[in-house]
Amino acid sequence: MNTYIVRRYLLFAVSLFVNALGIAFITRALLGTSPITSVTYVLSMFTPLTIGQWTILFNLSFMVFELFFMTRKDLRSDWQAYLMQVPISLCFGLFIDLSMNILFWLHPADYFLEVVSLLVGCCILAAGIALEVKASVAMVAGEYFVKSIARRLRKDFGFVKLSFDVTLVILSCVLSLVFMGGIYGVREGTVVAALIVGPIVHFISPYYRFLDGWIQPRTAVVSDARTQGRHKIITIAREYGSGGHLLGEMLARELGVKLYDREFIRMAATKLGMDEAYVLKNEQSIPSFWLKCIFAQSGKNSLDRSLSPDDVLFVAESRMVQELAAKGPCVIVGRCADFILKDNPNVIKVFCYSDSQSAIRRCTEEYNLTVENAASEIKRINRNRITHYEYYTGRKWGDPHHYDLLVNTGSMDLQMACDLIKAMYEHWESRPTREGAEVRPQ
Repeated sequence: MNTYIVRRYLLFAVSLFVNALGIAFITRALLGTSPITSVTYVLSMFTPLTIGQWTILFNLSFMVFELFFMTRKDLRSDWQAYLMQVPISLCFGLFIDLSMNILFWLHPADYFLEVVSLLVGCCILAAGIALEVKASVAMVAGEYFVKSIARRLRKDFGFVKLSFDVTLVILSCVLSLVFMGGIYGVREGTVVAALIVGPIVHFISPYYRFLDGWIQPRTAVVSDARTQGRHKIITIAREYGSGGHLLGEMLARELGVKLYDREFIRMAATKLGMDEAYVLKNEQSIPSFWLKCIFAQSGKNSLDRSLSPDDVLFVAESRMVQELAAKGPCVIVGRCADFILKDNPNVIKVFCYSDSQSAIRRCTEEYNLTVENAASEIKRINRNRITHYEYYTGRKWGDPHHYDLLVNTGSMDLQMACDLIKAMYEHWESRPTREGAEVRPQ
C-alpha cells in the first residue's frame, strides 16, 4: 500500500481519538453533549451499556439503514467506504469510552467551570474534525448515513445533516422523558456545540497545512520555464455596473487571447451534467462547511465528500480556472480567479470598480434597468459577491494588497482602462519568466 495512504489512515485514526476526547470533554461539562452523541448519551443513563458501546451499536445500525438509500451502483462504486464503517465504528466507540475514563477526574464545581470545560471540548472536537477532513480517506457512519440520504433524495447535504441532528436531539429528549421522567443529556451545551464547532474547524484547518508534506508527495520544484509556462493571465474582479465584463472583452480582443466569463456557465453545466439555468443561479452560492475545509487544505480531494450540488459547482469552476490558466494566455472574469491563481507569478490581478452614479448610469444604459432597480441590483449583487468571495477566500473583497491594479471606470472610460492594463500586460510579457519558482497546489 502507498506510504502516503497509510499515513492518511493513521491521521484519520488520530482524528477519531481527538474527536472522542472532545466529545468526552463536552459530556463531562454536564451541559449536554453534542447532537451526534445525544441519543447514545441518554441511552447510557438508564441502561447498563456505556456511551461508547451504544455508539458502536448505533453506528452499525446506520449501516443497515444506509442500504435502503443506496442503489446497487452506489454499493459497487463505494463498497470499500461502506465496509470501512465497521472498524471505524468500533474504534470510535472504544475511543469514547477510553476518553470518558481518562477524564474521570473532570467534575466542574460551578457553572463557570462547566462552560470552560464545554468550550475546551468544542475546540478539541473541532481540531479532530479538521484532522479527519485533512486525512480525507473515510467517513464515520453518521456522516455516511447523511450522505446516503442526501444522494438518494437529491437534497442538499447541509439541509439533510441539519435535519438529522435535529432528529437525534428530539429523539434524545423523547427517550429521556419516557424513561427518566425529564429531559437529561440535552442542554444549552448541545446548542453551543452545534453552533461553534463548525466555525472553529474553519479557523483551525489552515494551520494543518504543515501536514501536507507528510500525507502527500511534496510538489516538485520546477526550473524549466517551459514547464511552468511563460504565458500571462489577466484576472478581473469587478463590482456590478463597473463594466468589468466589457473591459474583459476589449482586452481579449486587443491582445488576441481568449476570454472566460459567461463561458464558465456552459462549461460547468456540460462537465457536471447540470442545467445552465441552475449554474447561472447558484454559481455564487456560499460554500458549505465541508467545502471550506477541503479548500483550506489546498489539496485535490474527491468532490464526493459531503458536498452539495452548489459546492460541487464551485469546486468544478475553480478547477476549470486552474486548467484554463495552464493552457495559454487568457482573460478570466470573476470566479475568485485572483485567489485561485494567487501563487502563479504570471498573473495580472485587476479589480474594477466605480462610483455609484457611474454604476447606475451604466446599468440603465446597458441593462435597460430603471434608476431604482439599478441601485437595488447593484447593492444586491455586490453584497452577494462580497459574501461569496470573503467566505471562500478569507480575504477582503477589493483589498488593494491582493491586486496588481485597481481601475476606477467612473473616472476613466473603458478604452483608457483597457489601454492601461494592456500596457502593463505587454510590459510583463517582455519580462523573463521567473525560474526556479516552486509550483504550489492551488
